[in-house]
Amino acid sequence: MQVLVRDNNVDQALRVLKKKMQREGLLREMRARQSYEKPSEKRVREEAEAVRRHRKLAKKKMQREGLLPMPKKAVRTR
Repeated sequence: MQVLVRDNNVDQALRVLKKKMQREGLLREMRARQSYEKPSEKRVREEAEAVRRHRKLAKKKMQREGLLPMPKKAVRTR
């Protein structure tokens, strides 16, 4: 993974690097490898993640079909 530092702005490059690592799932993997996870705990965690993903997709589908109200868009003010 590579991040370019422009105009000696290391803080911005660090933010970009963290965002890229999060998108790739590296932070989650590093945390998981810090300590041993029992197979039963891993199975429970993965099943819970699958349930969350399924519910999220079902909610989005219902919103698209008009059965649930669409989420409100955030208004940015400066």
